[in-house]
Amino acid sequence: MADAHLPGLLLAWTAYGLGILSPGPNVLAVMGTSMEHGRRAGVTLAAGMISGTLVWGTATLLGLTTLLAIYASALTFIKFLGAAYLLWLAYKSFRAALSSRSDRPAGLEYNQDARKLYVRGLAIQLSNPKAALTWIAIMSLAVREGSPLWVGPAVVAGCLAISFSGHIAYALLFSAPPVGRVYLRTRRWIQGGLGVFFCFASWKLVTARF
Repeated sequence: MADAHLPGLLLAWTAYGLGILSPGPNVLAVMGTSMEHGRRAGVTLAAGMISGTLVWGTATLLGLTTLLAIYASALTFIKFLGAAYLLWLAYKSFRAALSSRSDRPAGLEYNQDARKLYVRGLAIQLSNPKAALTWIAIMSLAVREGSPLWVGPAVVAGCLAISFSGHIAYALLFSAPPVGRVYLRTRRWIQGGLGVFFCFASWKLVTARF
């Protein structure tokens, strides 16, 4: 019966929702783009990230993350690639913090081409090296031996709804003019903080044991 699998589904969705609340590169990207370039840019970037959620969820169902878990060398390559990208973002953040101009958030230069902005959001989501293990953990909370076929797609559908709600909410909130004015007043501190965060995240990726 469906009721027997509901606790596992709720646990999986809750775990994913808490992950959305964490200030990762995807959330910071939506926040920064929305503050600097407005609601439409933030929503477009968020749409790319939401699509990335669907890709990771579908890949998990098809067994891609299991393959990565078995072949550690592939996951190690993704890990170091992600760490290098985070260091590049840290460099851009520190450079922006030292600038006297009100620069755009690091690594998020605005492009009026909505398609390119969408692809950028998709790339940020897909390049997260921890996403594979995150999805393995989420799926294991709900999908057990003997679970009906609908449980896996239900996990993906719920996480997709959470991703949509969370990313769009960030885009709408941080595109509000008062929030943008606060950002401009505290821009250097924010950019410096982002630089520290990206350095720390890069270090955590390199030293993490997968």
